[in-house]
Formats: sequence, C-alpha cells, structure tokens
Amino acid sequence: MKAYTLKFSLLFLLLSVSLSARSQRGGGMISGRIISTEKETVDFATVYLKGTSYGGITNQEGLYHIKAPAGDYTLVVSAVGYTKVEKKVKLVNDERMKLNITIAPETQQLDEVTIVSTGVSRMKRSAFNAVAVDTKELQNTTKNLSDALTKAPGMKLRESGGVGSDMQLMLDGFSGKHVKVFIDGVPQEGVGSSFSLNNIPVSFADRIEVYKGVVPVGFGTDAIGGVINIVTNKKRRNWFLDASYSYGSFNTHRSYIDFGQTFKNGFSYEINAFQNYSDNDYHVDAPVKNFETGSFNESEKVRVRRFNDTYHNEAIVAKAGIVDKSWADRLMFGFTYSHMYKDIQTGVRQKTVFGEKHRFGHSLMPSMEYSKRNLIIKGLDMVLTANYNRNATTNVDTARYEYNWLGEKHPLNSPGEQSRQYSRADNDNWNGTLTLNYRIARVHMLTFNHVLNAFRRDNTSLLAVEEQTDAIAKQTRKNISGLSYRLMPSEKWNFSAFGKYYRQYVAGPMAEDDTGSNYVRTSRTVDSWGYGAAGTYFILSGLQAKFSYEKAYRLPTIEEMFGDEDLESGDIGIRPEKSDNINLNLSYSRSFGKHSVYVEGGVVYRNTKDYIQRNIQDLSGGKEGATYTNYGKVLTKGYNVSARYGFGRWLSVGGNFTRMNVRDNEKWQIGSTGNSVQNLGYEARIPNVPYQFADFDVNFYWRDFGKKENVLSMTYDNQYMHSFSYYSQAVGSKNNDFMVPDQFSHNLTLSYSLKNGRYNLSFECRNFTNEDLYDNFSLQKAGRAFYGKIRVHFGD
Repeated sequence: MKAYTLKFSLLFLLLSVSLSARSQRGGGMISGRIISTEKETVDFATVYLKGTSYGGITNQEGLYHIKAPAGDYTLVVSAVGYTKVEKKVKLVNDERMKLNITIAPETQQLDEVTIVSTGVSRMKRSAFNAVAVDTKELQNTTKNLSDALTKAPGMKLRESGGVGSDMQLMLDGFSGKHVKVFIDGVPQEGVGSSFSLNNIPVSFADRIEVYKGVVPVGFGTDAIGGVINIVTNKKRRNWFLDASYSYGSFNTHRSYIDFGQTFKNGFSYEINAFQNYSDNDYHVDAPVKNFETGSFNESEKVRVRRFNDTYHNEAIVAKAGIVDKSWADRLMFGFTYSHMYKDIQTGVRQKTVFGEKHRFGHSLMPSMEYSKRNLIIKGLDMVLTANYNRNATTNVDTARYEYNWLGEKHPLNSPGEQSRQYSRADNDNWNGTLTLNYRIARVHMLTFNHVLNAFRRDNTSLLAVEEQTDAIAKQTRKNISGLSYRLMPSEKWNFSAFGKYYRQYVAGPMAEDDTGSNYVRTSRTVDSWGYGAAGTYFILSGLQAKFSYEKAYRLPTIEEMFGDEDLESGDIGIRPEKSDNINLNLSYSRSFGKHSVYVEGGVVYRNTKDYIQRNIQDLSGGKEGATYTNYGKVLTKGYNVSARYGFGRWLSVGGNFTRMNVRDNEKWQIGSTGNSVQNLGYEARIPNVPYQFADFDVNFYWRDFGKKENVLSMTYDNQYMHSFSYYSQAVGSKNNDFMVPDQFSHNLTLSYSLKNGRYNLSFECRNFTNEDLYDNFSLQKAGRAFYGKIRVHFGD
C-alpha cells in the first residue's frame, strides 16, 4: 500500500510541476473534485480540455487542476466504468475557476453504444464483435423485429412464406438454432411460435443487439452462430402511450399498443399488446398434381393463388413492480399471454399442398426480474430472472380429401393430408438466469452467469372420444455456467477471458425396432467444457480492431431432439455441436462537419464437428417431412463488409455485403468402415444455405416540412441474394432443378411525422418490381405488396 501511495504521489507531483510550469506563462486555472452519483471519490479519472493538450488525472481525493490560456473550452471528464461528461467552460487570465463534477456509472456491462450513422451502431467498448440496431427510425414502418435485423452486417432473414410463416435468422453462415434469441437477456427458447421475432412489431424494442460468433458469458448461452438480444426501454418515464394500426395487401392487419407510467414512489407498470392477421393469399408458381394420373409435371409451373394460409396471433405483455429503491434498482413481475392460429398451405417443399390442414395454440408465461447495483458490497451487481411458460399446440389433419394448387380436391383412401392426426402437445418450460458482475477498482471485472432450463412435453391424441396421452413424456434439462474476467486499463484497449460448462439431460421415447410398434423410455446426459478470449484495441482515433476466439459447444434444441409433432421429426440421440470460432473485425468511423463516415469489415472462421443440419425426408405416399441429423465436419470461412455515409440530419446511405463458404469438410462417408468410402460431397457447399447476399438503403429526411417539428422521410432499400442449391452439389443440378435462383428485390417507404413524432403516417411498397422471391427448399414468398400505417405517440 505504501508503494502504491508513493508511486501515485510522484505521479501527481510531476503533473503539478507540469501545470506549474504552464502557469508561469499566464492564463487561467480550473480545478475541482470528481465524484460519482453514489457520492464516492473518483480517482484516476482523465480530465482535459477538448482539442488541446491541457489536462491530467485526478488524485486519490478526486481533485484535478488544469492551467491553460484564456478562452472558451469544453472540459471532458472520463473514467473507466463511468459515463463521459462534457462541460462548457471559460478561462479568464489570472483567475481561478472551481468546478466540481458528478459522473454516473455505466450500465450494460460497460459496453458503450456509439451511434455511427442512422440505424446501426457499434458497441465500441465491447471486446466482442457486436452491433446495435436502433429501432426508432423504423417505428413508423410496418416492419417487425426480424425485418429490422436485416440492417445488421452479415444478417439474412429467411422465411418460408408470408405473415406467421416459419422464420430463421442467418448470421455469418449460421442459421436457425445456431443463432439464439434473447429479450432483455432472457433466452426465448420454447416460448412458442406466436412470440417469434417475425410476429413482434419493431416498436416493441428500444434497440436490438447483435453479437456475432463468440458470445459474452453474461448471456449464458450455447450459441455458436451468435446472439440476438432484444432490448426494451427500461428508462424511467412519467407516462407514455404508443399505438399504431396498419393495413395492406393480402388482407393484412397489424395493430400495436404500449402504455405505462412510473410514479414518484417508484411504482411502475407497462402493458404491451399486439396482433397480426393475414390471408396470405398471394400468387405463386407451382406444379399442379393431376388426380387422374397421380403425377406432377415439375417443369410446368402454373400461376396460382394460395388458399389455405390464413394466420393470426394475439399477445399481451403486462409488467408491474418497483424501481429505484435502496434494496432494488428494478423488481418487476410480468405475465404474458399469446394465441395463434395457422393454416398449413404447403409441406417442406412447394409441390405438396394442403387444403384443410391447420394448427392453433396458446401460451401463458408468468415472469420475474430483479436487479441491484452494489449488492451487499460496492461493485457487486446482480440480475436475476425467472419465468415459466405453459404452451399448448394442437395439430389438426383429419381431411378426407387431397388438394392440388388449383383448389381441386380428390377423395383420400384414408383421412389425413400428411398423416392423420388430431393431437395436442403440452409444453412446460422453466427458465432461470443469474448474472453477477463484480467490479474491482474499475479496471477489473468478474462476471458469473448460470442458466437453468427445464422442458417437458406431453402428447395427447384427441381422435378418440376420450383423450389418450402418451405414456412416455419428452424431457430435457439444460445447465450452462460461465465465468469471465475483464481487464479495462484504459479506453484504448480491453481484454476478456472466459470459461463455460455445459450439461444437458434428455429423456424420451425410442422405438425398439424399425417397425415403430413399441417404444421404451431412454435417457442420456452430455456435458462439455468451453473457453475463449476476446480483445479490442484502438489503433488510431476512430480505427478499432477486435479479435475473439472460442472453443464453443451447442446443445441440441427442443425442435432438433423432439421435432414439432407434425412436419418435422426430431432425433433424441442427436449429438451436440463442437466448434472452434475465430472472428477478426476492423471498423473506422469519423465525423467532419456535417459529414460522417463509417466502414467495417470482418472475417469469420468456424471449424464445426457434428454440425446439425435440417434435411428433407421422403415419406411414404409421396409425402415429405424434415429431419435433423449430425453432419460430420463443416468448415465455414468468409467475410462481410459494411459502409455508411451520413450528411447532417438529412441523408444516410449505406449497405452490407456478405460472402460465406459453408462447406462439407468430412473426407470419408459417415458410417463407412475404416474410412474406406470417400465422401462424394467433400468440400462441396452445405445445401440450402445462402452463401452470398447484400443489401443497400438510402434514407432522406426533410426536417420542418410543412411546419416546424414535422419530418418527411423517404427510404429506398433493396436485398440481393445469389442463387444456391438446396440439395447437395454431389447429387447434381441439371437444368437448375435444385437451385434457388438469383433474387433482387426493392422496397420504398414514405413517412410523415407531425408535431415532433406525436402523429405519424406512412406508406410502403415492398418488392415493387414484383420479383419472384424464394427461400428454404424453393418455397415462394409474396410478390408486390402495399401497406399503410398510422401511429400516435404521447408522453415521454
């Protein structure tokens, strides 16, 4: 301790001598004390006059002294772990000015989000490759959360159809279950389809954080592709109301309302409700089955309208609790109810069409959230969450007719368009998270996170007069623990190292033989260790480098192990994925006058073993389903680049380009004896994975249009996707039979905001060139569509 005091005293003496030397040349002086909002002294804080070489650091009492020529300046105070503060000051010759400044601790694990241009931000203090998508500019559009994510570099939205269709997010070559979704740090696995990102309006979120590849321990997840974290607005607001309604093509209706308030005594509540409805009756090009011959002519496509694809969902989220108390920064209790109905128009490929098949379900979810800074001791922060989700989904397939794309029907020999069923799956999902952050002298930080997830599914047949529940339930328990150390010696660089422990228990029915006539209960437990490190360094002002590595594991999800009890079958014995992940990223941002420029580029390397892939499975009677399987070794190498230019508050132009090679790295055919048979797909691209895509947008804002505080905004954006094969290249693709073609779509949005955002009108045209758009296994999406929206916003 003596050595520490002596070292600091010498440093402060040298600083004082330097300031004294300057004082001999005349000018003014400013001095004072830096304290925190918690009334604690802030030592080692950097205090300087912006744009000059005058400045220093605070001593053990938090005192600073600066001598500089007379003039007007901006005084800047910064300290690791605190929000930067800037104050206008004026120095007068031979006068001393006293200015005490209070600074506030940073939140969000000290990861500062810095806006670099309209819409997309970089979390520059994080050592991890992370960006944030600001939703404020999109809240007047009819976009949902998944649409908003397409602005992030390396991100691709994949949908199997229109409103309410199956959705996957693809990030740097990984998609589906490889990318985990969180809301305010709470994992969303098992919450039900009615609460998926393509059903939640963009106004639900304040911003969306995207962590690419290597993921911080604080999320406690087993993702190897990345994490999407939906961050809602938790700022203290006196009262607020945000409501909207939109109508558009294919009889699509969307509505949203969010209101709440926080009282002076700290009691806070918020109610958020939304709904989506669409007939989804857009045109597609599909082969039509001839009932007389029982065959398809795959080469002859007919322009037809979808007729069994109605979807609607409703959801309400209510929260109430206490904020800003000595014993709790935030204690909130919540309850979520959601309901959905979905007609099933197609199978996993478009040639299969259904005319009566459908499903419906509901979800009930109580929840709790508690957070406290400086719990028991200074520097120890805790966040605790818990929720229980009861989700029931009923699949109905009892039709006595089969249909073709013309809407014609033909009697079936036995009921059931895919496979006769009228069954309910009751899912019970328990989830708890604990995160502890311990700050030591603001330079060091320890983080511990633990996630517990317990799931149970009971299947009940409703075909008979009395319900018949399967004797063997499907169960899984997952525990993931992580510990990380973070070093932040300066604002120029920081470093993190971490370790994770994964454990999963799985139990369920397994057939005794190939006939599937008898099932027995089987169980297994897997566990693994993972580790990694991440660091960032500011090479020059505005030029930042980030590097991260992780030995990662991904445990199989509920869908991969148990399927969806309808069109997808799971595999209870599927193995976890193991992957070595490397990310390198460079970004540069600069503002000069009204101009701002941002450029970013990153390279990605993933060497994955036991890669889990979704494949088409041929069933009897010409039917098809989907299944999940481990795919040996897969190597992913690629890059993405992003650039954006802004001119004042008038113009923003930018785009992203991604190229990812996801290739089969298994040299020998799986299951061959002694590696005797060569894998024909070796080094071929993994099927059904887009590998090259891009997007571009131009945003123009006319401030004070018509009247002060009114804004007219116009946006043009497009998306490009290169053709890709949805079957293995080893099979061959003559005449492009198994290819999803090149696609280039264009969208226009016009919005008018009145009285500083209180009243808003918008009009959109999506895919205005009416391009044919396809995705998963060549399923076709909607053509040209128009939408209009009205929105009001009052209060904070």
